[in-house]
Amino acid sequence: MKDTDSGDGTGTGTGIGAKAGTDKGTGADTVRAGRRTVRVHWPEKVLFPDDGLTKADVVGYYGRVAAAMVPQLRGRPLMLERLPEGRGGPQFMQKDTPAHYPDWIRRAEVTKEGGTVTHTVCDDKATLLFLADQACLTFHRWLSRAGRPDHPDRLVFDLDPPGPDFEAVREGARQLCGLLDELGLPAVLMTTGSKGLHVIVPLDGKSDFDTVRGFAQDAAEVLAARHPDRLTTAVRKKSRGDRLYLDVQRNAYAQTAVAPWSLRAKPGAPVAAPISREQLDDPQLAAQSWTLKDVAGVLEQVDARPWSEGPARGRSLRTARRRLDALR
Repeated sequence: MKDTDSGDGTGTGTGIGAKAGTDKGTGADTVRAGRRTVRVHWPEKVLFPDDGLTKADVVGYYGRVAAAMVPQLRGRPLMLERLPEGRGGPQFMQKDTPAHYPDWIRRAEVTKEGGTVTHTVCDDKATLLFLADQACLTFHRWLSRAGRPDHPDRLVFDLDPPGPDFEAVREGARQLCGLLDELGLPAVLMTTGSKGLHVIVPLDGKSDFDTVRGFAQDAAEVLAARHPDRLTTAVRKKSRGDRLYLDVQRNAYAQTAVAPWSLRAKPGAPVAAPISREQLDDPQLAAQSWTLKDVAGVLEQVDARPWSEGPARGRSLRTARRRLDALR
């Protein structure tokens, strides 16, 4: 599964890279991104007060991971998690694209109940850096593309642990990947930067959301039936006990999942990091193993290309559905 892009320049260091200059008297820096110059307002503003991390650190980080991250965002409507004053200040989820965003940023108008909403789409590094300047800390992407919003090309299982012990997540991911192997569906893995882990199945985009969600629910129930003491599909928390929750609720129209390489608005500025299947065997692996405080560690993970062994193209659910029905 490709997760790289032809680069258009990256920064060096934890702050803003590839500076184009400083606007004197405006409290702004400028940074080059391909053919565009992006203004970074008040780069010294602290966005992670407990860690002393600034907007310059955030913009610099996204500049350095842009070649790996932009292909994971391209063409998809986004929900943007913005914290204009940083952690501890107002926090909101932005769906509609504000009128003041520059014309060169792509929009995608999609239907919603009673009307439409115009989402921002990030197709290039300049857009990524502009959004980082808008204090967008986390990027949540649709599982479908703007051109075919009703047909997802990603299926996501969200492994939600009952507590801080990540061993249950690692074990659940191994069991889920084993089931997906039986069904002929290659999957890739990503720590969420929050509590759990995402198991992501690339699809061919021919099935609608109802079909994909129904498949995901049935697969989760088959797996939970195999391990009823450790896994559950119970939506209500009080029904889960100390079992790992196999959450498939994101597989619906207009739902989103955190994008690969996104920062999370949490102490330490953790990163949602793609991992290889082999890394599941590392007992030190955790949901927040990679952070903005260790950019070198994140870049090492980027360079490892953990998803390079994933499928080059998405799979159909047709054969997998027959195999799953036989298991049920």
